[in-house]
Amino acid sequence: MPEPGTPPRAGVVDLGSNSVRLVVFEGLGRNPSAIFNEKAILGLGRGLQATGRLNEEAMARSVLVLERYVALARSMDADPLEVLATAAVREAANGEAYVAMLRRRFPGLSIRVLSGEEEARLSAEGVLCGIPDACGVLGDLGGGSLELVHLEAGTIAATATLPLGVIRLAETAGGDVVRARAIAEEALASVPWLREGAGRDLYLVGGAWRALARIHIGQTGYPLAIVHHYTLPREEARDLTGVVSNLSKRTLDRIPGLSRRRVDGLPFAAVVLRRLLRVTGARRVVFSANGMREGWFAGRLPASVRAEDPLLAAGRELNARFGRGETLPPALIDWTAPLFPGETREQRRLREAACWVSDIGAHEHPDYKAEQAFLRMLRQPGIGLDHHARAFLALAVAMRHEAERDEPWLAPARILLDSAAAQRAEAIGAALRLAYTLSGGSAALLALTGLRRENERLILRLSQGGGVFAGESVSRRLERLAALLRAEPVTEIAPASEAAVGLDAAQ
Repeated sequence: MPEPGTPPRAGVVDLGSNSVRLVVFEGLGRNPSAIFNEKAILGLGRGLQATGRLNEEAMARSVLVLERYVALARSMDADPLEVLATAAVREAANGEAYVAMLRRRFPGLSIRVLSGEEEARLSAEGVLCGIPDACGVLGDLGGGSLELVHLEAGTIAATATLPLGVIRLAETAGGDVVRARAIAEEALASVPWLREGAGRDLYLVGGAWRALARIHIGQTGYPLAIVHHYTLPREEARDLTGVVSNLSKRTLDRIPGLSRRRVDGLPFAAVVLRRLLRVTGARRVVFSANGMREGWFAGRLPASVRAEDPLLAAGRELNARFGRGETLPPALIDWTAPLFPGETREQRRLREAACWVSDIGAHEHPDYKAEQAFLRMLRQPGIGLDHHARAFLALAVAMRHEAERDEPWLAPARILLDSAAAQRAEAIGAALRLAYTLSGGSAALLALTGLRRENERLILRLSQGGGVFAGESVSRRLERLAALLRAEPVTEIAPASEAAVGLDAAQ
C-alpha cells in the first residue's frame, strides 16, 4: 500500500518492435511527471518481415525484462500498470500465442495489443498534451510501423499506419538505403491527406527520430540539450537527413552520446523523414519526447485538468513545489499588466507564467538564488514549455533575483531569444524584483502599491503608511525598470484613504 499522502502513481510498459520501456508517472497533473523511465532494446520485430514471426530470442529476453518491470512498478505502488503492445506483436503469426504466454506468466497484468489506429491516436494525444493547438502532420516512427496523424487545430482529423518502421524498412530493403527511399516514397504516396501538411509543422515522435535530433544538437553546439520541442526549419532538417542517410555504420558509431543499438536503424529513419518532408511540404519539424505513453497517461486525466493551459499549469506546479505560496502570483499578474499594454496572447501567457514561477528561487542559497532559479527554469521537465518559453522564463526569473546582465551562465537564454524577447523578459524580471522588494512576497502589502505608464513616465503609487515606502532599494529598482521601459521613474504617495481608489485606477 502507498504511504499516506503519496500522490497516485501509474505505470505503462511500451512493448514495441525494437524496444520495451517502463514509465511510471506520479500524480494527475496537466504535465505528466515521470519518476521512473527505463528502456531495453529487444528487437521483437527483428526478422518479422522474412519469417512473419516474432524473434524467438527477443521473446525469451522480454520475459526477464517484464519480470523486472512488473516488480519495479509494483514496488512503486503504480496502479494501474498496463502493457501496450504495438506493431510487431499485432502483426506476427505468433503474436497471439506470445501474449497468451505473457498473461499466464503475469496473471492479473493488463496486456493490451493496440491496433494501428489506437497507436496513432495515443501518440497524437501525447503530443497534444504538450502542444494543444498542434496543426500539421504527426509521425510516430517505431521499429515495425510508422503511425501518421493529421492534426487540425488540436484535433485528430485522420490517422494512417504504414509498414515503414526502421527495422521493417531495413529488412524489406535488404539493408539498401537507396531501395528504402523508393519503398518509403511509394508507401507515403498512399496517404493523400499528407499533402495538407504544406506550410505547417511536422511533429516527430519515436526514439530513432529523437536520436537524429541529438545528433543535430551535438553537431551544432545548440545551447540546450533537450530534444522535446527542438525545432528545425525544413531545409536544415532535410540537410540532416541527407547527411545521416549516407553515413557509414562506422562513422555513426563514433558519434558521442548515440546509442549503439540505434545505429543500424538511423539511416532508414533519415530516409523516412526526408520522404515525409517532401510529401507533406512541412515548413519545419518539431521533435516531441511525448508520444504513446504520455497519451495513455493523458487519458487518465479529468477533463478539467486536460483543459488547462500546459504552460500556465507548469508555472503553477513549479510554484507549488518551490515557491512560498499561491496567493501572490495572481496579484503579480494584475500588478504587472499596466506595464505592457497591447501585448499579444502569447506575450500575456509568458508574463503570467513568469509571475507564477517568480519565487522558485525562494529556498536557494542567497548567493546563488539567481543562477539556481535560472537553471531550474531552463532545464525543468515540463512538457508545456518550448525552448523559447524556457529561455524567456529563465531570463525573467534571473532578473527577478537581480542577476547581472552579463553573467556568463545567462548565455543559453541570450542565444535562444531575439533582442526584443530578451528585453521584454528582463523588463518583466525587473518589475517582479520591484514587486518583491515592495511587498516582501506579501499580496496584502503589494495591494498598497500600483504601477502605471503615462506618456513617457513610469509611475509607482504608494499608500501612505501600511509598511511600504520608497527607500533606496525601491528607488534603485524602479529606476532600473524605467530604464528598460525607456520611461522616466516617478513616485507618488497617496493618502491611505485614497489608496484603494488610486490602485483601482492603476489597474
